[in-house]
Amino acid sequence: MAAKSEPPTSASMATDICNQISSVFSTTDPSHPPALDVLVSEITKTASQHGRVFVHGVGREGLMLKALCMRLAHLGLPSHCVADVTAPPITPTDLLLASAGPGGFPTVDAICAVARSAGARVVVVTARPGGSASREATAVAYLAGRTMAEGEGGGLLPMGSLYEGAMFVLFEMVVWRLAEELGQSEEEIRSRHTNLE
Repeated sequence: MAAKSEPPTSASMATDICNQISSVFSTTDPSHPPALDVLVSEITKTASQHGRVFVHGVGREGLMLKALCMRLAHLGLPSHCVADVTAPPITPTDLLLASAGPGGFPTVDAICAVARSAGARVVVVTARPGGSASREATAVAYLAGRTMAEGEGGGLLPMGSLYEGAMFVLFEMVVWRLAEELGQSEEEIRSRHTNLE
């Protein structure tokens, strides 16, 4: 009887996961600028026009965008999650950030179309830039992570976890760059954190 192998340690699993996420940012496509540059440029442009940032995604992609929305508020940028009861109407000075990892979702596509018809700019974060959501985009943030659409074979990160983990890391980089661009100190950012906890 073969000896049972030891399960991987937490540290080795974390290293493997971080390496998988890091590999997403090593994958480049000359036809698309880095997602980090696209997002920082678009959000900075919106801030300079005193516009607002709206975010939308479905499932876990939506959760990553909600986390970004919170950090944008901490940076002092007016930001809203689509479908929240306090979300105002989108206007031409505003920006919609939407995620469609596998290229499109019916609800994401429809919301992008509504934002464009209102004159707003739309950035679609996606692993499949040729998908249906990108048709309404004014800019595409290409993030080459494995999504639910790719089926089996994700190692320690099943289904769309690689894409979603890469979204979280990308958004943390965006917040860091925006803090630099907007001259926001950590103390200023922290001062905007809720005290109703």
